[in-house]
Amino acid sequence: MTTSLPLISAGAGECCTPVTGGVLAVEDAQQLARMFKALADPTRVRLLSMIAARSDGEACVCDLTEPVGLSQPTVSHHMKQLVDAGLATREQRGRWAYYAIAPEALSMLSNALAPHTVPVAAATRIDGEARAE
Repeated sequence: MTTSLPLISAGAGECCTPVTGGVLAVEDAQQLARMFKALADPTRVRLLSMIAARSDGEACVCDLTEPVGLSQPTVSHHMKQLVDAGLATREQRGRWAYYAIAPEALSMLSNALAPHTVPVAAATRIDGEARAE
């Protein structure tokens, strides 16, 4: 059974507006904050990178414990945080859980941090520096 959260709604394109592009809606800010909070732990970042580095794009929790030096319940807890944030998906196969990266979520995070560029026509010179209008 595959477990994935309905993280990205039908109007998710709007959430991908860069943080620097204007004021985010409350819901978009909350969604991004959940994702960033999940990534605020170095072990979780390592777990995601280990899954992404695998040729098949998925990893059994049993393959993740030794490289991070943590017990299976601890790794499962970290992976639950990543799944709950929408950064990974979980599929139960027998007694083991298999995880995969949610590429659309990582893309959304990347787009959210993309610098907002001001069109050249919208910039004016004030005191010798370009300023957005």
